[in-house]
Amino acid sequence: MPQKSNIHFDISERKVLLRIFDIISVLALLYLVGTVFDFDYFKINADHWVWSIVLALYLGVFATIFELYNLQKASKFEVVIQNIILTSSVTVLFYLLTPFFTPELPENRLQIIYFYIAVNVALFVWRYAYIVLISAPRFFKRVLIIGSSEDMAKVIRSLQKSDPNYKVIGYIDTTKTQQASLAFDLPEEFTLNNVAETVKEHAISEIVIATQPSSGMTVSLYNQLINLLESGVPIREYTQVYEEITHRVPVQHVDKDFYRYFPFSRSNQNKLYLFFHRILDLLFSVLGLIFGLLISPVVIIGNIIGNRGPVFYTQTRVGKNSKHFKIYKLRSMVVNAEKDGARYAAAKDHRVTKFGRFLRRSRFDEIPQFINVIKGDMSVIGPRPERPVFVQELSEKIPFYEVRHLVKPGVTGWAQVNAKYGSTQEDALEKLQYDLYYIKHRSLFLDISIVIKTLSTIIFFRGQ
Repeated sequence: MPQKSNIHFDISERKVLLRIFDIISVLALLYLVGTVFDFDYFKINADHWVWSIVLALYLGVFATIFELYNLQKASKFEVVIQNIILTSSVTVLFYLLTPFFTPELPENRLQIIYFYIAVNVALFVWRYAYIVLISAPRFFKRVLIIGSSEDMAKVIRSLQKSDPNYKVIGYIDTTKTQQASLAFDLPEEFTLNNVAETVKEHAISEIVIATQPSSGMTVSLYNQLINLLESGVPIREYTQVYEEITHRVPVQHVDKDFYRYFPFSRSNQNKLYLFFHRILDLLFSVLGLIFGLLISPVVIIGNIIGNRGPVFYTQTRVGKNSKHFKIYKLRSMVVNAEKDGARYAAAKDHRVTKFGRFLRRSRFDEIPQFINVIKGDMSVIGPRPERPVFVQELSEKIPFYEVRHLVKPGVTGWAQVNAKYGSTQEDALEKLQYDLYYIKHRSLFLDISIVIKTLSTIIFFRGQ
């Protein structure tokens, strides 16, 4: 059997690769255009080095907002084309509008067109090369799972769904239980007899252990894994891999092992971080409320025509340390929407008015919550506050659900920019996983990432 390629790129490596070569390809083509043609608007030299830095900064920010670094979308060229055009258009626009840090507008306006075309062409060529070469199957990360068969389909699905370049080649069943019929096709099953031979024959890049020590991890298997580890084969535990790939804490797989995920981020006790976090809360809240005042005529007219009732409404939610508070929102449902009792909002909920649907998808209905942020009930970023009746229900069914209340709830959050809309217990579990990941890894960098992803949600009209 011919030896397969064992070269692969991790998620972080591919994202860094995309960011670096986006900038290199754009600057290289602009340098080439400036050298070959009479192009005076943008020059790369020692006298104008700031121009290149500002362009790289704008490109990085707007490429993030328009999801050029979303790996699921980065491998689909038809989606990449759309996002490149959006990114280059906004990048060039901002670059033209900040002449204090960038070149003055040229007398020959055609140079602006050349500049715009060069940015697009550079990104198109590089991203096509990435899809054909780097995102090709030969660079997939080839993984062997060792675990119990009853959890195998769930484990494999969760890993491959989150990373298109993560390929589970096969698995080894440590329990030898009868495999139930599943709607998910499992990859090839290997034996415990010679794991090293399996790794060599199938060019395995990494072994993932998805079983408890008491579930079939024999001395013989331990010794085989130790030998593989000494020979340089990476071996990692499933929950660690799951968290790294999905950016979620797999609470459904850790049972009562609470200690494994604490203490959470030191930022939760870092006075300097909390101080700047509060300053940013106040700054964003003031800007948000000013924006709310600017669009208030549209909201009032839309409410009169499409909502026909009060503009605002309040509702009791659970905040930090499980304290209750009144949340402010623009009303998006019909009056007396819960006359039959509290229930989750659902996709295409008939209680949502036509104008209310616009408010939800644009996230404009959340603007009054900046008042809650100023009052100190909420933060701009954090887990979304839930209603007491739902908190009590979910706390009884989902482990660690109350951990969400260790920090202030937020207007937006890691779950809001990553999880899909839903109202089932499974959806609540997925959102909890994202919330716990935020609490565990809370940092200024993650906060900035959430703000940028929220802008993507608003721009692509994905509010719920």
